Amino acid sequence: MSFFAELKRRNVLRAAVLYVGAVWALAQGISQLSPALDLPEWATRWFLIAAAIGFPFAMAFSWFYEWTAHGLVRESEVTPGESTARQTGRKLDRAIIGVLMVAVALLASGYFVHRDAPAASAPESVAVLPFSNDSGDAGQQYFSDGLSEDLINSLSQFQGLKVISRNSAFQFRNSTDSSAVIGRKLGVAHLLEGSVQRLGEKVRINATLVNAADGSVVWSQQYDRPYADLFALQDEITQSVSAALQTRLLARYAAAQSERPPGGNLQAWQAYQQGKLLDARVTQADARKAIAAYADATRIDPHYAAAYAQESVTWSWLSGTYLAGEAQQRGYAQARAAADKALALAPDLALAHVARGRQLLFADFDWTGAQAEYERAAKLAPNDAAVLIDLSLVYAALGHVQSAAAVTRKALLADPYNATGYNWLSRQLAGLGQLDAAQQASAKAIELQPRADWYHERPTVLAILRGDARAALAAAQQEPAPNWQRIELALATQIGVDRTTADAALQTLIDNDRDNAPYQIAEVYALRGDADNTFLWLDRAWNVRDPGIQFLLYDPLILRFRTDPRFAAFCSKVGLPTTTDAVAMK
Repeated sequence: MSFFAELKRRNVLRAAVLYVGAVWALAQGISQLSPALDLPEWATRWFLIAAAIGFPFAMAFSWFYEWTAHGLVRESEVTPGESTARQTGRKLDRAIIGVLMVAVALLASGYFVHRDAPAASAPESVAVLPFSNDSGDAGQQYFSDGLSEDLINSLSQFQGLKVISRNSAFQFRNSTDSSAVIGRKLGVAHLLEGSVQRLGEKVRINATLVNAADGSVVWSQQYDRPYADLFALQDEITQSVSAALQTRLLARYAAAQSERPPGGNLQAWQAYQQGKLLDARVTQADARKAIAAYADATRIDPHYAAAYAQESVTWSWLSGTYLAGEAQQRGYAQARAAADKALALAPDLALAHVARGRQLLFADFDWTGAQAEYERAAKLAPNDAAVLIDLSLVYAALGHVQSAAAVTRKALLADPYNATGYNWLSRQLAGLGQLDAAQQASAKAIELQPRADWYHERPTVLAILRGDARAALAAAQQEPAPNWQRIELALATQIGVDRTTADAALQTLIDNDRDNAPYQIAEVYALRGDADNTFLWLDRAWNVRDPGIQFLLYDPLILRFRTDPRFAAFCSKVGLPTTTDAVAMK
């Protein structure tokens, strides 16, 4: 018998085809799943190398061994009557067909996914990494950050250019990752990086545009200029980067969306940047300091619309999150006045419409008015992730939860490291009953900001929706903010077997937070199945204008009473529709 015939008889040729087909299918699967699983770029390559090394061993195994009715036996020990080579061959034929079908399916899905989906790193895409502060003074950090953010804002005005938002780009401050890894994580083809050194009235800026894939320099320049020429210098850098990327200016947006003071006063701009730096810390004390910094900016330049707008946004957040009673109303009045001033000065500034929308949503509960303002802002700044996330909140509040989740996902494409965006997405997906996806979004938010206030409310509620009392309690106990931990413990204990603990947790919440968290108290009563107290506390939430009311139409806990006539009556009272695509808790 010829050697080829012997290979065929022992099913070695079939084993070779099956091995190669399986390796091909697995390689395609690894390649397609690498971005989702955050696998290194070399994973597929090393898998193929390992498979090539293993090929001769697999062939030798199929030559020397055969499956029989008694199990795996050396081929030389098998008598002709015991051989099952023919039957094994037929099984291998079926396995080969199955593997090839899987491989073809993966190939086709990969083709259509990559053809229809946005490219992970579009050729005209860039992330501006935070420029390093080389001034030798840590207090100048706001200056280098402000320069980086201004470049982000300027580059965002170019048509067809994908620009990653500040929040996500700044996650890579002092990163040791290679340019290829950063580019892959942010989904961009280019990185703009550099350093800033301010020495008295002089400023030195080094800027470098690199190809993320291989780290090669596309463009680089050092500038030594008077500090007074800073804005002109920023424009020059922007135009140089644009020329290197061959982008086209969308002129109608460029001037309107600038966050620079209209008079070009650098002191006003410095104060504004200090406020932005303080705002990013997301604490009550820093919010108050940020408001003072914005006030300094508008004192220096009374026509500084962006500073008025940002002051309004911060007042709305501070008032809705931390204040109550008269203090809250005074805060909202400040927010309203600042938003009015910003819009009067710059009616086409997206941030000014965000300020008005935030005030309408948080303070006035004017849902449709807020929607109109945010849609106007989104039209003026269509790629601004912060605008899109706020717009999604209005859509969700009005019961359009599917649309809200879609808008939030769009925002996260431009800002893939936005913890707040993932937290809101988790709430929206939970409202739609998509608990697994909601869990993933919540985990991402906590991964990005593990010590953020109220982020553990999401895993607590998700565990409650799954009926897992132990997991709900564990999540609540990880909450760092005392007031939110009281809320989460009160919720988590309601599905446990210890009714005494559940009653005590609810009473603790009422004793400490009756004025600050009436909506959440209503949620606790909803979990207890107590409709009367649920609607009683919803009325109290409305009386004190608790911002939690915006969750009403996508809150699975409250929606269990959506068929109760009092639900429709309450919606009518607060100006919300009764229809929603969210689902109720069973």
